[in-house]
Amino acid sequence: MHPPRFWSRPGMSLLTAAFVPFSSITTRLGRRRRRRIPFRANVPVLCCGNVTVGGTGKTPLTLDLVKRLQERGMSPHILSRGHGGSEKGPILVDLRVHQPRDVGDEPLLLAAAAPTWIGADRSETALCAVGHGADCLVMDDGFQNPTLHQDVSILVVDGPSAFGNGRVLPAGPLREPLADALDRASALVVIGDDTHKLIAHLPQPSHRTQARLIPGPEIRNLQGRRVVAFAGIGRPEKFFDMLRDAGINPVRTIFFPDHHQYGARDIRRLEALNREPGTTLVTTTKDAVKLPATFRSQIQVITVELRWMDSAFPDRLLDLLIPTP
Repeated sequence: MHPPRFWSRPGMSLLTAAFVPFSSITTRLGRRRRRRIPFRANVPVLCCGNVTVGGTGKTPLTLDLVKRLQERGMSPHILSRGHGGSEKGPILVDLRVHQPRDVGDEPLLLAAAAPTWIGADRSETALCAVGHGADCLVMDDGFQNPTLHQDVSILVVDGPSAFGNGRVLPAGPLREPLADALDRASALVVIGDDTHKLIAHLPQPSHRTQARLIPGPEIRNLQGRRVVAFAGIGRPEKFFDMLRDAGINPVRTIFFPDHHQYGARDIRRLEALNREPGTTLVTTTKDAVKLPATFRSQIQVITVELRWMDSAFPDRLLDLLIPTP
């Protein structure tokens, strides 16, 4: 599903006004849910979450911090909801067995970096992870999930889109009132251009910085080629803009909904484009895991990594989670 356009428009449109009463219900139910006393694990818990629906860059941030924890000699396990998968969990993702339809797309990417568990109840998945040797836990999403205590919670924000019209679902893109989220957040990470000057103007949290998504080295293979880019992520424009920033101007961009499961009709359409003379089809790693292997080998998959504007910030962040002696 693509987000409605009025979510990104400031002010009170007729559609926004019509949904505001339902937003009040969302707010009340969310606050009531978060009054639940969370389970406290006996290992540190870090959460990479957001306050809006859609993509903000949580997964690249999760992967970056997991790698840094491993470099510190830790054994982090990742906890994910497993959105889009049929398995309910708690279950350990097995790359040899599971498909996106089983556990979702993001857990497959995460499982290549560290042991990854899916399940709606994070307290159950936390217990399983600790039982299998985790000495710290990293939640990919789950900022609003009250089942597991978070020692450090990072609010991840997409810089260009920020908080949309600032309204709570369904009148806007917020999962909860912004003030509620800021009050719980340990840190703020703005990914991409800080168009709305959030780092300078938000009242809290005190730990805040900016980061950018940088394409991997395979981007060099696209120089001078006729590129058709497609993506089914929270905000596909972010991927397309990243290509343009790297000097790659796609002749065509194709949008799919977030967590889209590619069917036979989609593949036939993409294959037809790929057969056009001189065309290179390009997509994200998140989309690639959902494509048939034979087709995936014919296209260029672009990896991304996080570049911190303040290179010391992630270590300061991890020191909040696990103080250095």
